[in-house]
Amino acid sequence: MPSTLPDGDPAPASGELPPSALEGLGERPFGFYVHVPFCVTRCGYCDFNTYTAAELGPGASHRDYADTAIEEVRLARRVLGDADLPVETVFFGGGTPTLLPAADLARILKAIGDEFGLRPGAEVTTEANPESVDPAYLDGLRSGGFTRVSFGMQSAREHVLKVLDRHHTPGRAAQAVKEARAAGFEHVNLDLIYSTPGESDDDWRASLEAAVAAGPDHVSAYSLIVEEGTKLAARIRRGELPMPDDDVAADRYLIADEILAKAGFTWYEVSNWATTDEARCRHNLLYWTGGDWWAAGPGAHSHVGGTRWWNVKHPAAYAQRLAAGASPAHAREVLGADDREVERLMLELRLATGYPLEEVAPGARTAVARALGDGLLEVEAFKAGRMVLTLRGRLLADALIRDLTM
Repeated sequence: MPSTLPDGDPAPASGELPPSALEGLGERPFGFYVHVPFCVTRCGYCDFNTYTAAELGPGASHRDYADTAIEEVRLARRVLGDADLPVETVFFGGGTPTLLPAADLARILKAIGDEFGLRPGAEVTTEANPESVDPAYLDGLRSGGFTRVSFGMQSAREHVLKVLDRHHTPGRAAQAVKEARAAGFEHVNLDLIYSTPGESDDDWRASLEAAVAAGPDHVSAYSLIVEEGTKLAARIRRGELPMPDDDVAADRYLIADEILAKAGFTWYEVSNWATTDEARCRHNLLYWTGGDWWAAGPGAHSHVGGTRWWNVKHPAAYAQRLAAGASPAHAREVLGADDREVERLMLELRLATGYPLEEVAPGARTAVARALGDGLLEVEAFKAGRMVLTLRGRLLADALIRDLTM
């Protein structure tokens, strides 16, 4: 959850949504996101809406957070009415959700199930720092209904972790994967970051090989983004660290795809690889394919039927609103048909399934032909009526999307 909230229209205190958002409710996949905004320390690159104990201030606490989040789950049920909305995916993100007791996460999940029902076989994920869990904690998550866990590994090299202000030891993530497997988790993800200042190609290869050897069935790999206002940005501005290089990042992506493919992972979104279709993150696919989701927590962004809204940022203000019986929504926007189609193209083109050619706007046809000629789109998929990125296309996905939506 980004730390800076966008502008928008005022959101009603009741949380009421416009009639257009409720049209077709229940016909689209429905998921729940729960933001847990707590961290032990702040990573130097992080721009998410998170708080250490020293930053939290009065009016919010780890102890009361589950009860506060459950109040928003109940608000969601009131706002969405009586529509049959079995939840297909639940994702706990942060921050570090696993700073809360496993029983608290399970209570929030139970409240979602009590209010909406969980679809049989629902995917339930939590993010976790490798050092924030142990076998007993993972057993508690599994018995509480969680089916998937995502560990923030980032790197297997100590000096790279140090630049990122990560405090786990290089081997801890691999051990956490083993503990998750022993607890009964069939699906385990490892998050990696590449292009950290001071990281070499060999460092990156070692991180990928360590991740593969740990035995997850899903790997996410993201290029480091230097966000203004972060500790990392200040260090780069002072000349203590070099700015990440785009060409280096492209080379690291190619290394990732090569190593992961050899290990049996297949890309299904530009930054995500899985060993099987079942191992793909269904919650993220719900985002990328236009589903509905309610996002609970400070600063969390929801989307239902083309209406998007975001909650107040600070945990104390969030708790205060809900305690008063009001919606924690800060502002919202109602997307027009053109905006929704542009967003659909931006998201679906990043998927291995691609985007239907017949739905490309007439004004973008020249850009499509140019992309095909430049080797950014798969020829066979194009003949079958879809735009699917080649490996080179994945490297230039952002530029291609800008070209198609100008």
